[in-house]
Amino acid sequence: MRIAQVAPLYESVPPTKYGGTERVVSWLTEELVGRGHEVTLFASGDSMTTATLFPVCRQALRLDPHSIDRLAAHVLQLEYVFQEKNNFDLIHFHCDYLHFPLSRRENISQVTTLHGRLDLPDLPPLYRMYKDMPVISISDAQRSPLPWVNWQGTVHHGLPEKQYSLSQGKGGYLAFLGRISPEKGLDQAVEIAKRAGMPLKVAAKVDRADLDYYESRIKPLLKGPEVEYIGEIGYPEKNEFLGNAAALLFPIQWPEPFGLVMIEAMACGTPVIAYPCGSVPEVIEDGVNGFIVTDISEAVNAVSNIEQIERTKCRRRFEQRFTAARMAEEYLALYSRLVKGQTAPLTVSDGVLSWMKLESSSSTT
Repeated sequence: MRIAQVAPLYESVPPTKYGGTERVVSWLTEELVGRGHEVTLFASGDSMTTATLFPVCRQALRLDPHSIDRLAAHVLQLEYVFQEKNNFDLIHFHCDYLHFPLSRRENISQVTTLHGRLDLPDLPPLYRMYKDMPVISISDAQRSPLPWVNWQGTVHHGLPEKQYSLSQGKGGYLAFLGRISPEKGLDQAVEIAKRAGMPLKVAAKVDRADLDYYESRIKPLLKGPEVEYIGEIGYPEKNEFLGNAAALLFPIQWPEPFGLVMIEAMACGTPVIAYPCGSVPEVIEDGVNGFIVTDISEAVNAVSNIEQIERTKCRRRFEQRFTAARMAEEYLALYSRLVKGQTAPLTVSDGVLSWMKLESSSSTT
């Protein structure tokens, strides 16, 4: 199959440090190429891929000091994609709704994975206008604000089996990884670690929009020997950072669409202690690959019982549920359906795996 992957331009594919969506696009792209598909990746020019790279801009926009109007590059990207439309059997967008006006007017097979939060007040009017656009969720929970759009399936993220390795968590610390913002709950993580009597290591970036929050609310909490702020890290540093941790703290305060760091921790055998927001109950099995808790006190108790989680079983759950191979298989099933013109919505109860099994059964009868 000839497939176009259209990535956001804020980070390279894969990112050098922080970056969720672009990292997932990279893992999916490489898995598709490995399966023999002809893939073109529309991304920033500093991206690294075995697919055919169409470099839209010189480098990732977030790290480009000369990039001021970041929308301009994304509009240019859409023009390039649609100029090349006849070279693809399917175009897979990862840049939200930006392409909807063009895609509605073009005779192409296309689909969009929505990677962000959908509970914003500006979104319902837009998605009602474009409710025919086929979209894919990254968790069932992500759908809840917009259950009536044209959902083609839910595909949980997956990463390469060998990207991270099982570690024993002998570092004697708790980990926080990701982004410093009010919804990520770093202040809660600091309090959990202090009450549990364990050091906390923080590897996170600060966006410009969150600088005031960082300076006023978080920076004072990072003083003292019990909290170590490492800053923004990428791979392979994350393997050691997560693998040596006793647990990953994920006390989120918002409807997290997926939470890639949870499966990265699982791949290292590191259990996750998380609040039950958004996708968390779909990813974490309480008592198997971590603990789902509702407040700081329960989180502290979970830390004291963290050795109840067998790290080998935690890693095994990752291998069973969250690999790039499984992710690519589910996306390919949806691609095949869309290329055939089958664009009717699939409900959560249908699920991608259920639909795949139904297709397989019908093809052999």
